[in-house]
Amino acid sequence: MMVDVLIIAGSESDKEIVKKAEGVLKENTVSYAVEYCSAHREPDRLKEIVEKADAKVFICIAGLSAALPGVVASITKKPVIGVPVAVKLDGLDALLSTMQMPKGVPVATVGIDNGENAAWLAIRILNSE
Repeated sequence: MMVDVLIIAGSESDKEIVKKAEGVLKENTVSYAVEYCSAHREPDRLKEIVEKADAKVFICIAGLSAALPGVVASITKKPVIGVPVAVKLDGLDALLSTMQMPKGVPVATVGIDNGENAAWLAIRILNSE
């Protein structure tokens, strides 16, 4: 898929946050695509999505253990932006999971439910090329 940004959400229940990111990307005429895929339930499919994508930046939206951004960052060398989702514990569990990545597996993390800032960060990354 030939897009600048690939948004991957862990669940259809994250659709409202996906829409926030889409709004900013559309407004700024940035090409993007959206996939829904769970890092826990569909790891092989996730790996295939990431490996086949020629997106320049990944936005990963996930709650609870929020493994999705870290798994994507372990598959690609491209920038990954994590959006933690407020599902339990006001999203603090997802926030901490998203930002506590091991060395060599970086994930840029924006605020809880902040799909807009993920899109704005993706645009800044794209503009720095």
